Amino acid sequence: MSAEFRARIPALPLPSPQRRVPVPASAREAVTAPATARASMRRRRPPWVLMYHSVSGCTDDPYRITVSPYRLDRQLRWLRDRGLSGVSVGELMRARAAGRGAGLVGLTFDDGYADFTDSALPLLHRHGCTATVFVLPGRLGGDNAWDELGPRKPLLTADGIRAAAAEGMEIGSHGLMHTDLTTADDPTLRRETKDSRTLLADITGTAPDGFCYPYGTVDSRAIEAVRSAGYGYACAIDPGALTGMHALPRVHIDASDTSPRLFLKRLLNPVRRKPLPAAPPEPVDMTGPADTGEPVDTTEAAPAGTRPAAGRNEGDAVGPVDTTEAAPAGTRPAAGRNEGDAVGSETGGSR
Repeated sequence: MSAEFRARIPALPLPSPQRRVPVPASAREAVTAPATARASMRRRRPPWVLMYHSVSGCTDDPYRITVSPYRLDRQLRWLRDRGLSGVSVGELMRARAAGRGAGLVGLTFDDGYADFTDSALPLLHRHGCTATVFVLPGRLGGDNAWDELGPRKPLLTADGIRAAAAEGMEIGSHGLMHTDLTTADDPTLRRETKDSRTLLADITGTAPDGFCYPYGTVDSRAIEAVRSAGYGYACAIDPGALTGMHALPRVHIDASDTSPRLFLKRLLNPVRRKPLPAAPPEPVDMTGPADTGEPVDTTEAAPAGTRPAAGRNEGDAVGPVDTTEAAPAGTRPAAGRNEGDAVGSETGGSR
């Protein structure tokens, strides 16, 4: 570049150095959510609930509902080695509500197969786990007649259900006859929810708190029937927008779930499942003090030392009268009220 050309280029002023303003130490501290907000977010996070069915060495398994005792033992060992404890769904949800749900995994066994007491129960005890067994009180001692394919598998009898309960397992209802509630008429819906709860109360001496939707199918009508029957929670598979205490999501587990698959299913559970809705606020007591029925004197007493004005009654006050209306004693303002799996198919084994 020639000197003549450089002379034609106007000189640009250099930027003046900027003065650095010190940042207070308090402003450099990391901003974290309040402890109550963090606890609320943890409670809303979708629970990790594993869905089992039959535990046996049977290899004829068209619906992928069977795990061998060896595979179940390895899966429970995998949980324990990572500091996770398998518990019943009732225990899991109570712990979460109290802010103590960290490290807990829900274990469920659908259909109430007789092999639960023979094969699953010893392994659960070996690893210090409990579980929820969803049974069919309308098919006691029967078999899985609802499955078109595969072998017939015997179901628990009343004695088998009582034996599982005596070993610390939670007993829940899977309906009366394993009927899809989304296609049931009103009388059938009532029998599958309310009547099955009554029958299980007669068998175990305690009305079950949990329900499990047959086939994992659920809609708002089925949820309302389950809630009205008195259940505190209900399990589905992937209820989507219906997710809540009466439509809890679960993850299907079968014989192919080795350690890498369990790792991925745990990792993706909060991604694939919707969070639980926030709990409604506590109801506000709008009642005032009890009404005694006695008449209330609403006249304003005259100040001490004054005389009633001419033409006024003894009960009238002297001087200006306050015409504003006071709120009745004991009342308070009204308050507002609010009320697909990581690996493989989610619906496989949803029997």
